[in-house]
Amino acid sequence: MQILGVDIGGSGIKGAIVDTQTGELVTERHRIATPQPATPEAVADTLKQLVDHFQWQGPIGCGFPATVVHGVAKTASNIDQSWINTDAAKLFATSTQCPCFVVNDADAAGMAEFTFGAGKDKSGVVVLITIGTGLGTAVFTNGQLLPNTELGHIMLEGMVAEHYTADSTRKKEELSWSKWGKRFNLYLQRLEFLLSPDCFILGGGASKKLEKFAEQLETNAEVIPAQSLNQAGIIGAALYAKSQL
Repeated sequence: MQILGVDIGGSGIKGAIVDTQTGELVTERHRIATPQPATPEAVADTLKQLVDHFQWQGPIGCGFPATVVHGVAKTASNIDQSWINTDAAKLFATSTQCPCFVVNDADAAGMAEFTFGAGKDKSGVVVLITIGTGLGTAVFTNGQLLPNTELGHIMLEGMVAEHYTADSTRKKEELSWSKWGKRFNLYLQRLEFLLSPDCFILGGGASKKLEKFAEQLETNAEVIPAQSLNQAGIIGAALYAKSQL
């Protein structure tokens, strides 16, 4: 089955048509900058542009940077505050005239990795972290997802963790990979204290550069890159839509 998977992020809205049987992208990934401010109407309009680009008329899965309960956004950390309590699934369906299914973006990435990627056949406690504009997390126990964990918002060094160690912070503060890696290591160690995971899977844009900061990571848990890297959110969003049909 083919479904349009969309990963809505703080800086970019990315999509591709996904073969949900294999997890492969059927088309080239297309990216449009996230509108600023990222209000519901502006994001819905941008999603419509993405759908028009693919000339798509079928179901759409959307990974979204917020706690999502039954299609409704309950938080808004890297998007406009007006998203809180907005029915994103209904808004996107109205805008695109397609059935839309919305899930937390990190949970979507986790679904992709546990179906086709680095999490496949992993047992125990596994934490997937998407490293981008913010920090998204997906926690699995023996393959079962605990949804909407949002552990990028724990406190670290006196501030919200993602403000201290997201990839956007590395770029903004012009940190070397080594300096940033030490910050990220503190974050992993905090999660290790809280959850005692067997494995961390790193996804998002920074996951492609793991070799640049791997030496700074000192954890008991195994640390591995996501196999689908920054495509995991797109693939997982499509898988989520399939599961809801």
